[in-house]
Amino acid sequence: MANIKDLAKMAGVSKTTVSRVLNNHPYVSEEKKNAVLKAIQLTNYQKNINAVHLSTGKTQLIGVILPFSDHPYFAQLLKGIAKQALDNNYKLVLFQTDYLESREREALQMLKQKQIDSLIICSRSCDLSVIEEHLQFGQIVLCEMSKGEKLSSTYVDHYKIFFSALEYLYHKGHRKIGYCISRKTGTNSGYREKAYRDFVEKYNLFFQPNYIINECIYFEDGEKVINRLKEMDPPPSALLVTNDQVAAGIVTFCQSQNISIPDELAIIGFDNQPIAKMMNITTIDTLLKRWEKAYSFKQ
Repeated sequence: MANIKDLAKMAGVSKTTVSRVLNNHPYVSEEKKNAVLKAIQLTNYQKNINAVHLSTGKTQLIGVILPFSDHPYFAQLLKGIAKQALDNNYKLVLFQTDYLESREREALQMLKQKQIDSLIICSRSCDLSVIEEHLQFGQIVLCEMSKGEKLSSTYVDHYKIFFSALEYLYHKGHRKIGYCISRKTGTNSGYREKAYRDFVEKYNLFFQPNYIINECIYFEDGEKVINRLKEMDPPPSALLVTNDQVAAGIVTFCQSQNISIPDELAIIGFDNQPIAKMMNITTIDTLLKRWEKAYSFKQ
């Protein structure tokens, strides 16, 4: 395959002139430009993109770490990121991790090796100290509240949202309130649990650890939630469900079990997904499309 040296020889110009033509430099005579363009056409010359990246120090690639690509929350988040990347002439490299730390480290290694320019972490398993070690290699943004000053972050205030939702249910007359989460170990789950404990303390309610139901991710998990509630004595009269897919699954299974909503079980979902509107489920709009630190109730 022809290189710049070959093009220069064929066109009878210097390598510098060829480089200027390839990079659309204005200060090249028309005669020399045409000679170079003819040589490019005859040899079917293609730029070595890796060499360009080496010379500029940029790949125009952004890595995005997310645990699942088929989950509506992360799909919506990815859609917003992709639009901004397109508008700014960047492409995305997707890392689906299933919350495996080894896969997150692979993405961090690519940042270290300059295979990507930056990294957006939608949800993580790695310790913050591991991520901070890689800041010297490129920009890293977390989609969670970060207390430290080193890491950039864009986030929803899950403590504030959760506490407000709990108070909303309390003022509706509920005293036995539970909630569903995808995992207990996540940063956002930690803020939710703190909000729950603070809420219970504020209103002098009895803390029920079994009211916190883990591993609720997909629509099908709604059946599991209701079966868990049936084993409780007493069961909660209201649930906060941290995604609308699970909330929809709960509502659907309740219908098959003749459980009245909201009379027997009140439900609040999260993220204001279309399925919540279709099924008339009360949900919390976290305004992910605008990446704002705000919330509102949609009923």
